[in-house]
Amino acid sequence: MACACRLSFLRLSPPLPPQRPHRSDLVLAPAPRRSLSLPPFPLKLLKSTYLTSQFFALASPGGPEPSFPGGGNENSGGGGDFGGFDGFSGWWNHDDSGGGGGGAPLGRLLVLFLCSRALTGRSSFLNKSALFIIVSFVSHFCAFQIPASALARAALEEEEEEEEKGVVWEVQGGKWTKLVRDPSKDAFVVASPVGFGFGDEKLFTPGVIPSLWVQCRGLFMRLMLPEGFPDSVTSDYLDYSLWRGVQGVASQISGVLATQALLYAVGLGKGAIPTAAAVNWVLKDGIGYISKIFLSKFGRHFDVHPKGWRLFADLLENAAFGMEMLTPAFPHLFVFIGAVAGAGRSAAALIQAATRSCFYAGFAAQRNFAEVIAKGEAQGMVSKSIGIILGIALASTIGSSIPLVLASFTVVTWVHMFCNLKSYQSIHLRTLNPYRGSLVFSEYLLSGQAPSVKEVNDEEPLFPALPFLDGTLKKAQSSALSLGAKEAAAQIERRLQLGSKLSDVINQKEDVVALFDLFRNEGYILTEYLGKFCVVLKENSSPQDMLKSLFHVNYLYWLERNAGIMATGVTRDCGACGRLRVSLEYVQREFKHVKDDAETVGWISDGLIARPLPTRIRPGHMPSWGAV
Repeated sequence: MACACRLSFLRLSPPLPPQRPHRSDLVLAPAPRRSLSLPPFPLKLLKSTYLTSQFFALASPGGPEPSFPGGGNENSGGGGDFGGFDGFSGWWNHDDSGGGGGGAPLGRLLVLFLCSRALTGRSSFLNKSALFIIVSFVSHFCAFQIPASALARAALEEEEEEEEKGVVWEVQGGKWTKLVRDPSKDAFVVASPVGFGFGDEKLFTPGVIPSLWVQCRGLFMRLMLPEGFPDSVTSDYLDYSLWRGVQGVASQISGVLATQALLYAVGLGKGAIPTAAAVNWVLKDGIGYISKIFLSKFGRHFDVHPKGWRLFADLLENAAFGMEMLTPAFPHLFVFIGAVAGAGRSAAALIQAATRSCFYAGFAAQRNFAEVIAKGEAQGMVSKSIGIILGIALASTIGSSIPLVLASFTVVTWVHMFCNLKSYQSIHLRTLNPYRGSLVFSEYLLSGQAPSVKEVNDEEPLFPALPFLDGTLKKAQSSALSLGAKEAAAQIERRLQLGSKLSDVINQKEDVVALFDLFRNEGYILTEYLGKFCVVLKENSSPQDMLKSLFHVNYLYWLERNAGIMATGVTRDCGACGRLRVSLEYVQREFKHVKDDAETVGWISDGLIARPLPTRIRPGHMPSWGAV
């Protein structure tokens, strides 16, 4: 039976076309790549001149000869006629991943035949029957193919997950190496050569340049950063190190300029260079020893406020450099100016060394103190070397011109101080001094939870004794802390007197007996005198007792500000329902909880870092605490 037209289909991109008979009045055009969930409904063929689907496309007669491929390079099929159409897998997959080999399925030939007969037949009954068969076949096909495809995809994903289970990533610095399991050797082998990325081996580019870059970066990290970086240090370590590196360069430039000025002052070029070197050595080391001995008595101050003292040391160092640069203008005062400048530089060096230990101890997240210090020294040597080179180049350029020297020194000093300020602001001290402890305790009393380390450090002033100066240097304040906690910390810092003399704050015997009776199991005695919170420390008092007394002071301030409970007298406050007794009972009940909350957010709450007065008391034996 002759047909007006015949339908044929073409699989995408066939590599091996077989020999098949064809008609010259039919043309098969390559099908465009489209992602269709289902093939087009056959009735649409009546409305279009060019009929297109994911697997076949019809064109008007007169085109090129048709071809019938075997395997497909896009559907990854095998050989044979219409390879790759294994159980309609290529038809249904959206990612062109059909596979398999063998002949064309009988069902597909039947569908195409019925479509051609339905479109070209003259009998309406035949058309209706054909369409009914087509719709029934497609419905049954969908009912089978959709679950089958879902199962196939699930099996593929499960296979990929199972494969990933056998993968191990070996990380060394920025180098990631993928290790896969080798069943034959019962070991892991390297899957990709070399990489520098974040976990995707497809991004790894093997070659000489990437390998050299990874090796150089790994060497630099081993020399400059603690082992295990960044996990072996805290999050603020990197910011601090970067700012310190830049300030180290600026500091060395100033040092070179100052040394050049000293040499010019004693007659550079007149054969006096050995004399200048000897004088500079005596001034720097001899006078410097005296200043270091004098400042060593303030060591506890450096622990309490290390950031402020470190910034003061940087100011002192720059002032010493500036004085040395003025010696050519006042050659007759060379010895005096050099001695003062040498003392200032030595004092600055002592403060810097003392506070540096506080910072490094906070950076050692894995208690790797020695390594953090060693890497810090290595970083300092690198920045100093760069600074010396730049300083020599700058000094040779400006020569002996005092105005140029001072102008250069002003710019370098500004860079030096700015980098110092930023480095200290990036540090997150985790120990508790009176101000940080008051912020933590006050926020706990107001909100019921301890604030984070970063929030408190952002709020702490660098110069507590000079609040007007701190206001100009401070970065944006933390908005997470309440205004009440900030005000409480500032007031307690001003009113707290740690290590008070008992004879200065208590005048009556009954007050002494009442205080000793109330605080008999504590390492401190607390009372209020002339508006100050006076903490009298016992002989065996520990940093933990001082921290507990600070929490007690914060609760007394909270009662004063929020409940209006003021001091009414020592004996009355120590009695039943008295201010001191009620507050002490609360402290004994809540102190462990606030400590645990503080440790949870990163605070070291094993004691208070403070500078108490040296007075201590030793309670003597009394037959009865109630006797007067």
